Amino acid sequence: MSSTVLSVEGLTLTVGGKALVEDVSFHLAAGEMMGLVGESGCGKSLTALATIRLLPSPPVEIAAGRIVIDGADVRALDSEGLRRLRGDRVGMIFQEPMTSLNPVFTVGDQIAEVLEIHRGLGRSAALARAAELIALVGLPAPREQLERYPHQLSGGQRQRVMIAIALACEPRVLIADEPTTALDVTVQAQILALIDRLRRDMGMACLLITHDLGVVSDVCDRAAVMYAGRIVEEASVAELFARPRHRYTQALIDTMPASNPPGALLPSIRGMVPPPGARGDGCAFAPRCAAPVEACRKVLPPLTGEAGHRAACWNPAS
Repeated sequence: MSSTVLSVEGLTLTVGGKALVEDVSFHLAAGEMMGLVGESGCGKSLTALATIRLLPSPPVEIAAGRIVIDGADVRALDSEGLRRLRGDRVGMIFQEPMTSLNPVFTVGDQIAEVLEIHRGLGRSAALARAAELIALVGLPAPREQLERYPHQLSGGQRQRVMIAIALACEPRVLIADEPTTALDVTVQAQILALIDRLRRDMGMACLLITHDLGVVSDVCDRAAVMYAGRIVEEASVAELFARPRHRYTQALIDTMPASNPPGALLPSIRGMVPPPGARGDGCAFAPRCAAPVEACRKVLPPLTGEAGHRAACWNPAS
């Protein structure tokens, strides 16, 4: 891997004095894909949106932490600096393309706009490049696609358009927030394979937000597991699946179809993710854990271990 292009250190997000995300740190190198995984409500999307300051402030505040993208201190940027960063050095694929694409503008208009703003291209040159991007993401008849509106496309086609917009300026960092939500499994596989191929070809750092460990095992180099606003384990994908340490990571792996015999009833994790303000003094997973010890309920475990595999657990699974 080459130099670090995305660095998050000690990120803490609050609303009304309650912590939503606490002391989150991770780094991403050029050409690397890291999966940020966990159940809904663990803070994955909040973390991703905070990296490019897309969260409304107020009510959400960045209470602490440092975010650096391609050398730029994101927290220090003014509105014009953020405008230049977003869509240029960092691209984002949102969870639901139908609500992210503008329904009254054509596909061509929406891709070309990025190139006109960030690359200063004229209208004709921007549309020509837009057609090339449409072909790059695997849509047929690129020139015809330029004239279509979002409602005229299938879910998979809309997501490919979102990818084209995100990649228009060849960003250094790509953030994909559950990019296959609501797509059928065949289209999901196609979209994930496309993102994986493009990040390798273009040398982008890619942060993939997902609740699906199967996706992480297929396309990611490293994974960070989030629970109740904190990263509780981080390792290479091979290491994480071979030797999970946090009991939450082990529980997630145990619920995967691949971890169970064909036709067997899949296990579940009892209980729910605690809301902000109700996480207790110890490990937030302790009330749901299959093997808690006394310290789990009283003392917050630190994220420790060698550089390649860290976990925050008083009673590690392995």
